[in-house]
Amino acid sequence: MNIGDKVRLLRAKEQGVVSRFLPGGMIEIEIEDGFRIPVMRSELVPVSPLEAERLLKTSTFAPQKTVAPSAPAILSNQGIYLAFLAINDREYTLHLINNTDWEFPYLLGEESAGAGGGVQFRGIHSGMLKPKSQQKMNDLYAHAAFDEWPTFVVQGLWFRAGKSSLRQPLVKRFKARVTTFFKNKTTVPIINQAGFLTQLDAETTEQPQPSAPSSNRIAQAKPTTISPDELKAEMFKSNSDSESVSIERPTAIVDLHIEELLPQGTGNRNPAELLKFQLDTFEKTLENAIASGMNEITFIHGLGSGSLRMELHKRLGQHPNVKFFEDAQKQKFGYGATKVTIK
Repeated sequence: MNIGDKVRLLRAKEQGVVSRFLPGGMIEIEIEDGFRIPVMRSELVPVSPLEAERLLKTSTFAPQKTVAPSAPAILSNQGIYLAFLAINDREYTLHLINNTDWEFPYLLGEESAGAGGGVQFRGIHSGMLKPKSQQKMNDLYAHAAFDEWPTFVVQGLWFRAGKSSLRQPLVKRFKARVTTFFKNKTTVPIINQAGFLTQLDAETTEQPQPSAPSSNRIAQAKPTTISPDELKAEMFKSNSDSESVSIERPTAIVDLHIEELLPQGTGNRNPAELLKFQLDTFEKTLENAIASGMNEITFIHGLGSGSLRMELHKRLGQHPNVKFFEDAQKQKFGYGATKVTIK
């Protein structure tokens, strides 16, 4: 059972679409009019395409009343994936999968480190994914060069003929990390083969709502709409500006000197508090660099007493996403800067 699959309840009349997997064996499904309810996995059964078509018709067991207009078909709104399938013990193929009921015009490319420390973008493929379909890319990715795989960038729109809500364009980056990538082996939707899967349109900020009678449910807020001019600007925006929401991509060189971090003065902070402020800034900047797909970043910490440099090196040595670190640009900074290479 995957996100986007149509399901029905064993002991109730509701049917809907899988929207999210919850802890404790619970699954969130989206039923008519956009309501979402949590249900035990054991209480759900998949619906075949033929059965789904029949379920959308007026129930033959409904009370004999005046026939109301048919309810709109339940849509699968989530289910855009990147999948890597092994073709042998050395190489993987890349697939873009649309397991929704929307058409998905897309652009897929790669970001990697360019000359001078900048970011270089390379387009791989573009096209239109029909509902419940997938596109295999031509590039092969070697297992031996996993650490050198680029950051994958997917930009896409949502389209359905007729009346529908305007949805925000999808802009996502994905950097494969050895600590998480190989834990996500599963049966890939649409292809129905074993592979490594990551979902690009998963909702991570919404909290599961408790089950409630139909009369007490509160409809979801209306989706945010954007003007045609904003949509056009989004389509033609350069890839260097298309950052993930809420993730600030740091500069390649970050100065941790107090006078740079607190240009208005240190206030009443004592030396221990200032050191903690520098370390907190370092931690946040490093995590943002990892999350935004950067390959390397340099921290200027200076010499001083050496306590900041020592603590940075201690934390870098224990970080699971740091490949290695070294003193950087000695001719410019001496031993006052550390270059970090990210896995």
